[in-house]
Order: sequence, then C-alpha cells, then structure tokens
Amino acid sequence: MLVHLRRSLVMAVICMIFFGFVYAFAGTGVAQLLFKNQADGSITANGSTLIGQNWSSPKFFHGRPDDTGPYTSGDNPLAANGVSGESGATNLGPRSKVLLKDTKELVAYWHKLGVNPTPDLVTTSGSGYDPDISQQDAIVQIPMVAKATGLSSKVLRTLIQKETNSAQFGFLGSSYIDVLQLNEALAKLE
Repeated sequence: MLVHLRRSLVMAVICMIFFGFVYAFAGTGVAQLLFKNQADGSITANGSTLIGQNWSSPKFFHGRPDDTGPYTSGDNPLAANGVSGESGATNLGPRSKVLLKDTKELVAYWHKLGVNPTPDLVTTSGSGYDPDISQQDAIVQIPMVAKATGLSSKVLRTLIQKETNSAQFGFLGSSYIDVLQLNEALAKLE
C-alpha cells in the first residue's frame, strides 16, 4: 500500500513539475522564438495592433464599433448582456429592436461625420475588439479624413493601398487594414 502511495506522489510531483513549469516555459520560449511580435502583444507607441483602438477624431480612420469606441449606446457590444468592458458579442438577433436602434444610431453617427458607412462600420465583430477593417471601410472614410487633415483623396487612397495586408498565405481570409497602423502612417504624413 505504501509503495503505491509513494509512486502516486512521485508521479504527481513529476507531472506537476513537467506540465506546470517545463512545458509552460518551453511554450513561452517557442512563442518568443517564432512569434516574438505576437507573443509580446504587438505593442506600438500608440497601442496594440491586436486590439481595436478608440479613434474618435475625424482626423483619423475609425475601426468597427467596439467596447472602447466613441459611439453612443450601440458602441458597447455587451450592453444588452449587462456586462460592460469584456469582449464578446451581444447575440442580438436580426429581429431585435435593440440591435435595430443601436445600428440606426451608428448610421446617424457616421452620417454626422460625412461618411456613408459600410455594414462593417455599424456592426461589431464576434469579439467586439476587432483591430482591422476592409479596404472599402477605409475608402468610405476618405472624405471625412481629407476634410479634417487637408490631405488629398489621392494621397489617402495611396496610403490605404500601401497599408492593405493581403490574405494570409494569399488565400486564407480576405485582405485587411490594421486601423492602428493606418493611423500611425497617416500621422507621419501630416
């Protein structure tokens, strides 16, 4: 009986050391070696390229509505769930009056800025913190940014083209623009 108990305790300690420490440190080491930028949080001087930022000024391109943005009640994707400040969708269905009201408010917000919004600019992503927009989402914002910055539409279109990332491996997903990187490049032009 004591032999079995001792073997069990030794095995438990070995597993705890291996899976609790060795495996975790090995995983961290591999992540730092192969994916250093992502493992460190993709931090720039203005924030992380992995999480949507709050761009409320018309001098900058805006991302999709999320939990940190400038919008009204349609801004917080978790308001309907009663939990603010966490990621996740509201799970409001297409017949939801709350979703319809929030979407109308977002459309009105964009119209005040002189933008005819795309569907992505008035709907949240699944996580509520999407840092990326499509090229079309950026193009519809050109009049707003051009008016606020004094830059020409041609210059802004060139910038958008330059900041567009292609689909992963050329075929997975679609092309996208990281809003933080686009706005950092825009700030260098001013």
